[in-house]
Amino acid sequence: MRIGFFDSGIGGLTVLAEALRRLPDMDFVYMADTLHVPYGTKPKEDVKAYIFESVATMMNEGIDALVVACNTATSIAIAELRERYSLPIVGMEPAVKPAVEMNRATGKRVLVFATPLTLQLPKYYALVSRVDDMGIVDSLPLPELVHYCEALQFDKLVMNEYFKGKLADYDLDQYGIIVLGCTHYPFYKDILRELLPAHIEIVDGNIGTVKRLSALVNRYGIAGSGGSGQVQFMCTGNEPAYIDKMQTALAYLLEKDATTEPLQHS
Repeated sequence: MRIGFFDSGIGGLTVLAEALRRLPDMDFVYMADTLHVPYGTKPKEDVKAYIFESVATMMNEGIDALVVACNTATSIAIAELRERYSLPIVGMEPAVKPAVEMNRATGKRVLVFATPLTLQLPKYYALVSRVDDMGIVDSLPLPELVHYCEALQFDKLVMNEYFKGKLADYDLDQYGIIVLGCTHYPFYKDILRELLPAHIEIVDGNIGTVKRLSALVNRYGIAGSGGSGQVQFMCTGNEPAYIDKMQTALAYLLEKDATTEPLQHS
């Protein structure tokens, strides 16, 4: 039994890494839509077409469950994917609800980092309207950050200047939590922890997504299927160099708790 993970690029690897830790008896297929990354700055209808084409290719690989490991893709296509396919499908959404609940007692605000397209979609506005009864959620589009991540740009000096510029107009003393609303963004969690004031927590939706995945595979009888954590990498551009980059990035995510070495790729 194999679980498919789909994203526009390497961002979904942050979710896959969590799944490998929590579901070591499964095997995985990871598809990156390298022909069209990034999604967050493109028109909605174009992105929807890219998603369905890539997922159809993954289905031909014989997956038993699917994780749409991309907040933008989830917002655009998750309902139609569930209508079209009968297998378990898990999507992503920015972790606004837990962030608001965590901040209720502090009176601090919540700042959501996300792609421009995610922040423009009705699904995001519906989420914030549903959970933000105190009016404490602000949103910050970071259109360049996916490009940085895809280029494996993790130089602290470069990224510190980028984040400082984006946050220059924000009084960070007012905020208690920053939500990473794109699966590419957790690659920068360590850099952000060093840059942000100590009182600000950083959250993402990865753990919650993998917990939902675990519950679904148990419900459908997919769990405990004799897998060994093997990962098959695919990309729409069929680029060997990009597959090599995905392997490098995943290894970095799995090992970074034990090392402070920066990620590099040649």
